[in-house]
Amino acid sequence: MFGRTDDDNRDQDRGQVGIGTLIVFIAMVLVAAIAAGVLINTAGFLQSKSEAAGQQSGDQVTNRLEVASATGTVSSNQVAHVNVTVKQAPGAQNVDLRNVTVSWVESGGTYKIVHDAVEDDATDADGRFGVTSFKDADQSSPVLNDPDDRFTMVFDIGSASTAAVPPGDEFGSELGEGSIVTVQITTQSGATSNARLVVPQSLSGTSAVNL
Repeated sequence: MFGRTDDDNRDQDRGQVGIGTLIVFIAMVLVAAIAAGVLINTAGFLQSKSEAAGQQSGDQVTNRLEVASATGTVSSNQVAHVNVTVKQAPGAQNVDLRNVTVSWVESGGTYKIVHDAVEDDATDADGRFGVTSFKDADQSSPVLNDPDDRFTMVFDIGSASTAAVPPGDEFGSELGEGSIVTVQITTQSGATSNARLVVPQSLSGTSAVNL
């Protein structure tokens, strides 16, 4: 048998080094592939989160109500019922008034008001409002689904009650002459609208007033 020459040994050493280099290269490729997969998944997750956050932010700006008008019914020189007519804000999607909450601030305090369809065990509201249709071509009440829809939110205050609001859901106190009320209407998406209602300085001889 012939022994190995120095050239044979050098060839074998180079082959071992080449295999080692190949193994390291493959390992680096695998690590890079795994890292790329993690980055892609993370980027996809962040994109989804940002899109969801952007949608929510957009809804909070656009999916709100606009107050078209507000009137009060006068009894014994006090406003006992307040009717706030609302419509969709420009660009708003459908708004279900059953999911709307109202913050009512007057001199006597602050009251949280919900729709009268909300279950008692689902809220700690101070009162409730009813909804009547003022303009509703497709009978969608209480869902505003058209820019032309006009629904009236009915608030019974003090001891007064109307057919639109069940007895016992009144809140606050009747509004005297010159009273000021701040109403904040919040939709399900978190968009808010504010209205300032001002009772005229004189209610004598009137049965209804603009607020």
